[in-house]
Amino acid sequence: MTMPKVSALDMEDVPKGKLPEHLELQRTRVVCKADAPIHTEGIQYSGAYASMGVDNSLRMDNFCKNFKIEIKWLTEDEMEFDMIGIDASIANAFRRILIAEVPTMAIEKVFMVDNTSVIADEVLAHRLGLIPLDADPRQFEYLSENDVPNERNTIVYELKISCKKGSPRLTVKSDQLKWLPDGSQLHKETPSQSAEQKTYTSFSGNQLEVSKKPLGVKYKDIILAKLGPGQAIELEAHAVKGIGKDHAKWSPVATAWYRMLPEVVFLKEVTGADAEELVKKCPVNVFDIEDLGNVTVESTGALPPEVLFTEAVKILEEKCNRLITELS
Repeated sequence: MTMPKVSALDMEDVPKGKLPEHLELQRTRVVCKADAPIHTEGIQYSGAYASMGVDNSLRMDNFCKNFKIEIKWLTEDEMEFDMIGIDASIANAFRRILIAEVPTMAIEKVFMVDNTSVIADEVLAHRLGLIPLDADPRQFEYLSENDVPNERNTIVYELKISCKKGSPRLTVKSDQLKWLPDGSQLHKETPSQSAEQKTYTSFSGNQLEVSKKPLGVKYKDIILAKLGPGQAIELEAHAVKGIGKDHAKWSPVATAWYRMLPEVVFLKEVTGADAEELVKKCPVNVFDIEDLGNVTVESTGALPPEVLFTEAVKILEEKCNRLITELS
């Protein structure tokens, strides 16, 4: 967008309560120059244009009137939508919350019983942690250092597989992780044989009562390891609730990004053959008549993308309420 240069002395008088064209452009648009964009920071001060009779404060009634969301397309794991009438800083806040603050369930602890494969214990544990789990984190609680793992804060999986001697190589995939709804089956080591053996969790009941459905993995065909003849893997994996800010394995999105809705303004009207030639010469089809999406969310599978965005809105609301409470 290019504005013709006009001397301040030659500018037309602007009615009270209305901004001059160059100030309205600065307030509402990010302009792409040849070297870098300008006007990238919003004008937040409510009295910035008070001398011109323009109220720049954020009013809830105006926001509700001008703000709208238009969903362009929605699938099981991906969503694209336009957010209209909102500052870029708010869109960026949603992006950051989606990546780092919406909780999911992920494998945190791996108890290795046997691993004779070529993959080291640490590498295998890391691969297990990155597997998306088909578990709704809203049904579970966070596990703190002082908490005992139970059916409300821990999900237990078992992997027990071997490749018999003389058999061809065996591929171990994520669907071979078995959910244990009654908790850990591994016994802790005790100093004496007579002592009562305890497991690594303390489930008071079947976890199906909490989850209401089996808690498997989202994708069944993720390769974990390959076993040669005579090799075996036996382990128990414990998943807990967490956020991407602590580790990327808890991030619920493969990616989330936003882009400004483009607006191209010509200094003069282009019609007829010139307009057709302009459309043909543009390599990225900017001048085709179509709406360009503003926000894209790609879920890893823990929750549907529309649910993830709703959870991000709730988290931002909690942050605002906390700030208001602290200020008052």
